[in-house]
Amino acid sequence: MSDPTSMPSEARTRLLAIMAEVRPELHRYCARLAGSVFDGDDIVQDVLLRALVAIDGLEAGTPLRPWLFRIAHNRALDYLRSRAVRKGEPIEAAAEVADDLTPDPAEALERQQAVNTALSRFTELPIVQRSVIILKDVLGHSLEEISVLLDLGVNAVKAALSRGRSRLREINAKPIEPRLVKPASAAAERFASLFNRRDWDALRSLLAEDVHLTQISHPDRKGRAEVSLFFTIYASTPEFRLVPAYLDGGRGDEVIAVFAPADAEQPTYLMRVEWRGSQIVRIRDFRYARYILDGADLVFAEQGRQSG
Repeated sequence: MSDPTSMPSEARTRLLAIMAEVRPELHRYCARLAGSVFDGDDIVQDVLLRALVAIDGLEAGTPLRPWLFRIAHNRALDYLRSRAVRKGEPIEAAAEVADDLTPDPAEALERQQAVNTALSRFTELPIVQRSVIILKDVLGHSLEEISVLLDLGVNAVKAALSRGRSRLREINAKPIEPRLVKPASAAAERFASLFNRRDWDALRSLLAEDVHLTQISHPDRKGRAEVSLFFTIYASTPEFRLVPAYLDGGRGDEVIAVFAPADAEQPTYLMRVEWRGSQIVRIRDFRYARYILDGADLVFAEQGRQSG
């Protein structure tokens, strides 16, 4: 594969500008397809890397925004296939669906329903219906745009949208499981407590030799020496508070919610810390990707509420 850094500067600059603009929307799409904010971010990261490589061979004048969404859709399908969660369903005759720029009240309610639906519940929809609902009702794409993106006829898009909305109403009518409040893991509680006390030396001592740091829009850091600089940067941050939490109403992954400033009423962004025994092997810091909280449904851990 070609080296992305060897691209003509004009093409690279244009692509990077579009990427920065469209990344939150790509994440909203991929996270709902995958049912996970972190899996969605992994897919988006793969999309952007592939786009950087493929831009060399792209025909001049190709609109980059729909091109990126097409790559995202294909990569999300690959992810779903690999997890064996894709559900096939034939698309039947089309149902008429309004597509006005200013929807009627019923149409607006359908769209609001999709926006408010929990990430995990989207995975109960067949993949085509899921894609169409997200693109139309969450992201506001037109039927024609969706038709091109998914390589479906407009009537097929209308059918999937109509059936998907009906199915989503059924899914959302089911009782919501009570949110779980449980203690933080000892590792997450320790990480948050040391961070809140600004005990950078203690945190550095937890890093594995092969630790890996990921921050959106910044080069990855690898190895203890490089990742140690992460704490040096935070040492100059005026105020923050870290609280262990769980995704998906308390049933999902454990994360670290970051409040910046410390007295903020709602989390500002998330971190995810991965461990091997007592050592940190990966930190994913979403300080520069605050859209990761969209649809996250956080529940703060019992002990985490008292962190700091």
